[in-house]
Amino acid sequence: MSLVPYDDRDGWIWQDGQFIPWREAKVHVLTHGLHYASSVFEGERMYGGEIFKLAEHTRRLFRSAEILDFQIPYTEDEINTASTQTCVRNGLSDCYVRPIAWRGSEIMGVAAQSATIHVAIAAWEWPSYFKPEEKAKGVALTWAKYRRPSPETAPTASKAAGLYMICTISKHAAEREGFADAMMLDWRGYVAEATGANVFFVRDGVLHTPEPDCFLDGITRRSVMALAKGKGFEVVQRHILPEELSSFSECFIVGTAAEVTPVAQVGEYRFTPGNISLSLMDDYARLVRRELQPA
Repeated sequence: MSLVPYDDRDGWIWQDGQFIPWREAKVHVLTHGLHYASSVFEGERMYGGEIFKLAEHTRRLFRSAEILDFQIPYTEDEINTASTQTCVRNGLSDCYVRPIAWRGSEIMGVAAQSATIHVAIAAWEWPSYFKPEEKAKGVALTWAKYRRPSPETAPTASKAAGLYMICTISKHAAEREGFADAMMLDWRGYVAEATGANVFFVRDGVLHTPEPDCFLDGITRRSVMALAKGKGFEVVQRHILPEELSSFSECFIVGTAAEVTPVAQVGEYRFTPGNISLSLMDDYARLVRRELQPA
Protein backbone atom coordinates (compact mmCIF):
# COMPACT_ATOMS: atom_id res chain seq x y z
CA MET A 1 0.00 0.00 0.00
CA SER A 2 1.45 3.37 -1.02
CA LEU A 3 1.88 6.11 1.57
CA VAL A 4 -0.17 9.29 1.33
CA PRO A 5 2.28 12.22 1.52
CA TYR A 6 1.62 14.53 4.44
CA ASP A 7 1.70 17.59 2.19
CA ASP A 8 -0.97 16.25 -0.17
CA ARG A 9 -4.05 15.51 1.91
CA ASP A 10 -7.56 16.81 2.29
CA GLY A 11 -8.47 18.65 5.47
CA TRP A 12 -7.57 21.68 7.53
CA ILE A 13 -4.57 22.78 9.57
CA TRP A 14 -4.72 25.48 12.22
CA GLN A 15 -1.86 27.88 11.53
CA ASP A 16 -1.21 31.17 13.26
CA GLY A 17 -4.77 31.62 14.49
CA GLN A 18 -6.78 30.46 11.48
CA PHE A 19 -7.72 27.31 9.62
CA ILE A 20 -5.93 26.86 6.30
CA PRO A 21 -6.64 24.20 3.66
CA TRP A 22 -4.22 21.35 4.32
CA ARG A 23 -2.20 21.74 1.12
CA GLU A 24 -1.77 25.49 1.67
CA ALA A 25 -0.18 25.20 5.15
CA LYS A 26 3.43 25.98 4.18
CA VAL A 27 6.59 27.74 5.35
CA HIS A 28 9.44 29.31 3.41
CA VAL A 29 12.56 27.31 2.62
CA LEU A 30 14.62 29.84 4.60
CA THR A 31 12.64 29.36 7.78
CA HIS A 32 14.92 29.51 10.82
CA GLY A 33 13.32 26.43 12.34
CA LEU A 34 14.36 24.36 9.31
CA HIS A 35 17.98 25.50 9.28
CA TYR A 36 18.72 25.84 13.00
CA ALA A 37 16.16 23.49 14.60
CA SER A 38 14.50 26.34 16.53
CA SER A 39 11.32 24.34 16.75
CA VAL A 40 9.37 22.57 19.49
CA PHE A 41 6.41 20.22 19.18
CA GLU A 42 4.07 17.82 20.93
CA GLY A 43 2.60 14.43 20.05
CA GLU A 44 -0.92 13.89 21.34
CA ARG A 45 -3.79 11.48 20.78
CA MET A 46 -7.51 12.01 20.74
CA TYR A 47 -9.59 9.06 21.90
CA GLY A 48 -13.36 9.16 21.54
CA GLY A 49 -13.41 12.90 20.99
CA GLU A 50 -11.08 13.90 23.84
CA ILE A 51 -7.35 14.58 23.63
CA PHE A 52 -5.63 12.62 26.38
CA LYS A 53 -3.80 14.87 28.86
CA LEU A 54 -4.23 17.87 26.55
CA ALA A 55 -3.45 20.50 29.19
CA GLU A 56 -0.25 18.71 30.21
CA HIS A 57 0.92 18.46 26.60
CA THR A 58 0.24 22.14 25.96
CA ARG A 59 2.01 23.15 29.15
CA ARG A 60 5.07 21.18 28.05
CA LEU A 61 4.94 22.81 24.60
CA PHE A 62 5.13 26.24 26.22
CA ARG A 63 7.90 25.11 28.56
CA SER A 64 9.89 23.71 25.61
CA ALA A 65 9.56 27.02 23.78
CA GLU A 66 10.76 28.86 26.87
CA ILE A 67 13.80 26.61 27.10
CA LEU A 68 14.59 27.36 23.43
CA ASP A 69 14.33 31.08 24.27
CA PHE A 70 11.14 32.02 22.50
CA GLN A 71 7.57 32.77 23.54
CA ILE A 72 4.48 31.26 21.93
CA PRO A 73 2.17 34.16 20.96
CA TYR A 74 -0.98 32.51 22.29
CA THR A 75 -2.26 31.44 25.67
CA GLU A 76 -2.32 27.81 26.74
CA ASP A 77 -6.13 27.93 26.72
CA GLU A 78 -6.10 29.17 23.12
CA ILE A 79 -3.84 26.32 22.05
CA ASN A 80 -5.99 23.80 23.93
CA THR A 81 -9.10 25.07 22.17
CA ALA A 82 -7.38 25.15 18.77
CA SER A 83 -6.13 21.57 19.23
CA THR A 84 -9.61 20.23 19.87
CA GLN A 85 -11.14 22.37 17.11
CA THR A 86 -8.59 21.05 14.61
CA CYS A 87 -9.78 17.51 15.25
CA VAL A 88 -13.43 18.55 14.98
CA ARG A 89 -12.83 20.56 11.80
CA ASN A 90 -11.31 17.45 10.20
CA GLY A 91 -14.14 15.21 11.36
CA LEU A 92 -11.88 13.16 13.64
CA SER A 93 -12.62 11.64 17.04
CA ASP A 94 -9.73 9.14 17.20
CA CYS A 95 -6.51 10.58 15.84
CA TYR A 96 -2.99 11.84 16.33
CA VAL A 97 -2.50 15.55 17.05
CA ARG A 98 0.69 17.48 16.29
CA PRO A 99 1.11 21.06 17.60
CA ILE A 100 4.39 22.70 16.56
CA ALA A 101 5.96 26.13 17.13
CA TRP A 102 8.96 27.55 15.28
CA ARG A 103 10.98 30.64 14.43
CA GLY A 104 10.15 32.13 11.05
CA SER A 105 12.10 33.38 8.05
CA GLU A 106 12.80 37.04 8.86
CA ILE A 107 16.37 36.27 9.90
CA MET A 108 18.84 33.75 8.52
CA GLY A 109 21.61 33.29 11.05
CA VAL A 110 22.23 31.68 14.41
CA ALA A 111 20.86 34.68 16.31
CA ALA A 112 17.21 35.27 15.47
CA GLN A 113 15.64 37.11 18.40
CA SER A 114 13.41 39.15 16.07
CA ALA A 115 12.05 36.26 14.03
CA THR A 116 8.30 35.79 14.15
CA ILE A 117 7.11 32.81 16.17
CA HIS A 118 4.63 30.64 14.29
CA VAL A 119 2.36 27.90 15.58
CA ALA A 120 0.49 25.19 13.70
CA ILE A 121 -1.69 22.25 14.72
CA ALA A 122 -2.49 19.26 12.51
CA ALA A 123 -4.51 16.12 13.21
CA TRP A 124 -4.84 12.91 11.25
CA GLU A 125 -5.95 9.33 11.59
CA TRP A 126 -3.14 7.16 12.85
CA PRO A 127 -3.56 3.59 14.07
CA SER A 128 -1.48 1.96 16.77
CA TYR A 129 2.27 2.50 16.36
CA PHE A 130 2.71 -1.27 16.46
CA LYS A 131 0.29 -3.86 15.11
CA PRO A 132 -1.83 -5.60 17.80
CA GLU A 133 -0.23 -8.96 17.06
CA GLU A 134 3.24 -7.42 17.46
CA LYS A 135 2.24 -5.93 20.80
CA ALA A 136 0.98 -9.22 22.18
CA LYS A 137 4.21 -11.10 21.49
CA GLY A 138 6.52 -8.15 22.19
CA VAL A 139 8.62 -6.07 19.80
CA ALA A 140 12.35 -6.47 19.19
CA LEU A 141 14.81 -3.64 19.79
CA THR A 142 18.50 -3.32 19.08
CA TRP A 143 21.01 -0.92 20.65
CA ALA A 144 21.32 2.58 19.24
CA LYS A 145 24.66 3.92 18.08
CA TYR A 146 24.05 7.40 19.48
CA ARG A 147 23.52 8.30 23.11
CA ARG A 148 21.25 10.77 24.84
CA PRO A 149 23.34 13.89 25.55
CA SER A 150 24.13 15.49 28.88
CA PRO A 151 21.78 18.33 29.93
CA GLU A 152 24.92 20.46 30.01
CA THR A 153 25.34 20.03 26.24
CA ALA A 154 21.73 20.15 24.96
CA PRO A 155 18.29 21.38 26.16
CA THR A 156 17.22 17.85 27.11
CA ALA A 157 14.20 18.98 29.15
CA SER A 158 12.51 20.29 25.99
CA LYS A 159 10.66 18.42 23.28
CA ALA A 160 12.73 20.12 20.61
CA ALA A 161 13.06 19.05 16.98
CA GLY A 162 16.86 19.00 17.03
CA LEU A 163 16.98 16.39 19.78
CA TYR A 164 15.28 13.86 17.48
CA MET A 165 17.97 13.81 14.81
CA ILE A 166 19.80 10.95 16.55
CA CYS A 167 16.46 9.17 17.06
CA THR A 168 15.73 9.16 13.33
CA ILE A 169 19.21 7.88 12.52
CA SER A 170 18.95 5.16 15.19
CA LYS A 171 15.46 4.00 14.21
CA HIS A 172 16.42 3.84 10.53
CA ALA A 173 19.43 1.69 11.37
CA ALA A 174 17.30 -0.57 13.59
CA GLU A 175 14.64 -1.08 10.93
CA ARG A 176 17.26 -1.91 8.31
CA GLU A 177 18.42 -4.71 10.60
CA GLY A 178 14.87 -6.01 11.05
CA PHE A 179 14.15 -4.48 14.47
CA ALA A 180 11.18 -2.36 15.44
CA ASP A 181 13.21 0.26 17.28
CA ALA A 182 16.45 0.96 19.12
CA MET A 183 17.23 1.39 22.81
CA MET A 184 19.40 4.40 23.60
CA LEU A 185 21.90 4.80 26.41
CA ASP A 186 22.69 8.17 27.93
CA TRP A 187 26.08 9.88 27.81
CA ARG A 188 27.15 8.05 30.99
CA GLY A 189 26.26 4.60 29.66
CA TYR A 190 22.99 4.12 31.54
CA VAL A 191 19.84 2.87 29.81
CA ALA A 192 17.80 5.91 28.73
CA GLU A 193 14.86 5.28 26.40
CA ALA A 194 13.83 4.07 22.96
CA THR A 195 13.90 6.56 20.08
CA GLY A 196 10.42 7.84 20.88
CA ALA A 197 9.27 6.09 24.04
CA ASN A 198 10.23 5.63 27.68
CA VAL A 199 11.00 2.15 29.03
CA PHE A 200 10.11 0.03 32.05
CA PHE A 201 11.57 -3.26 33.28
CA VAL A 202 10.12 -5.81 35.72
CA ARG A 203 11.94 -7.87 38.32
CA ASP A 204 10.15 -9.87 41.03
CA GLY A 205 6.99 -7.83 40.64
CA VAL A 206 8.76 -4.47 40.96
CA LEU A 207 8.89 -1.99 38.08
CA HIS A 208 12.20 -0.27 37.34
CA THR A 209 12.47 2.73 35.00
CA PRO A 210 15.42 5.00 34.17
CA GLU A 211 15.74 8.31 35.97
CA PRO A 212 14.69 10.97 33.41
CA ASP A 213 17.51 13.41 34.08
CA CYS A 214 18.64 13.80 30.44
CA PHE A 215 15.50 12.90 28.47
CA LEU A 216 11.79 13.65 28.70
CA ASP A 217 9.79 12.46 31.67
CA GLY A 218 7.01 11.42 29.34
CA ILE A 219 3.36 12.18 30.01
CA THR A 220 2.47 8.58 29.13
CA ARG A 221 5.29 7.45 31.41
CA ARG A 222 3.80 9.32 34.36
CA SER A 223 0.33 7.99 33.57
CA VAL A 224 1.58 4.39 33.49
CA MET A 225 3.46 4.88 36.75
CA ALA A 226 0.22 6.08 38.38
CA LEU A 227 -1.64 3.07 36.98
CA ALA A 228 1.03 0.67 38.28
CA LYS A 229 1.05 2.24 41.75
CA GLY A 230 -2.75 2.13 41.77
CA LYS A 231 -2.53 -1.63 41.18
CA GLY A 232 -0.18 -1.94 44.15
CA PHE A 233 3.09 -2.30 42.25
CA GLU A 234 6.26 -0.66 43.50
CA VAL A 235 7.89 1.62 40.90
CA VAL A 236 11.57 2.47 41.24
CA GLN A 237 13.17 5.30 39.26
CA ARG A 238 16.92 4.89 39.09
CA HIS A 239 19.95 4.65 36.83
CA ILE A 240 20.04 1.25 35.12
CA LEU A 241 23.16 -0.27 33.60
CA PRO A 242 22.66 -2.22 30.36
CA GLU A 243 24.11 -5.42 31.85
CA GLU A 244 21.27 -5.38 34.41
CA LEU A 245 18.82 -6.26 31.66
CA SER A 246 19.68 -9.94 32.12
CA SER A 247 18.00 -9.81 35.54
CA PHE A 248 14.63 -8.50 34.33
CA SER A 249 11.76 -10.77 33.29
CA GLU A 250 9.59 -8.23 31.48
CA CYS A 251 10.15 -5.04 29.53
CA PHE A 252 7.77 -2.57 27.90
CA ILE A 253 7.96 0.85 26.28
CA VAL A 254 5.45 3.66 26.69
CA GLY A 255 4.63 6.83 24.80
CA THR A 256 1.84 8.70 23.04
CA ALA A 257 2.57 6.83 19.81
CA ALA A 258 3.68 3.50 21.32
CA GLU A 259 1.02 3.62 24.09
CA VAL A 260 2.07 0.57 26.19
CA THR A 261 3.97 -1.98 24.11
CA PRO A 262 5.64 -5.10 25.54
CA VAL A 263 9.22 -5.80 24.44
CA ALA A 264 10.59 -9.27 23.69
CA GLN A 265 14.19 -8.29 22.93
CA VAL A 266 16.71 -5.53 23.54
CA GLY A 267 19.91 -6.49 21.78
CA GLU A 268 21.23 -9.68 23.35
CA TYR A 269 18.64 -9.66 26.14
CA ARG A 270 15.28 -11.47 25.94
CA PHE A 271 12.02 -10.89 27.79
CA THR A 272 8.62 -12.57 27.93
CA PRO A 273 5.55 -10.31 27.93
CA GLY A 274 3.90 -11.20 31.23
CA ASN A 275 0.98 -10.29 33.45
CA ILE A 276 2.34 -6.90 34.47
CA SER A 277 3.14 -5.69 30.96
CA LEU A 278 -0.07 -7.01 29.46
CA SER A 279 -2.32 -5.79 32.27
CA LEU A 280 -0.85 -2.29 32.12
CA MET A 281 -1.25 -2.32 28.34
CA ASP A 282 -4.95 -3.13 28.79
CA ASP A 283 -5.41 -0.67 31.66
CA TYR A 284 -3.84 2.16 29.69
CA ALA A 285 -6.12 1.41 26.72
CA ARG A 286 -9.09 1.66 29.07
CA LEU A 287 -7.77 4.80 30.76
CA VAL A 288 -7.38 6.83 27.57
CA ARG A 289 -10.93 5.95 26.56
CA ARG A 290 -12.22 6.89 30.00
CA GLU A 291 -13.26 3.32 30.79
CA LEU A 292 -10.96 3.37 33.82
CA GLN A 293 -10.65 6.12 36.39
CA PRO A 294 -7.16 7.64 36.90
CA ALA A 295 -5.30 6.30 39.94
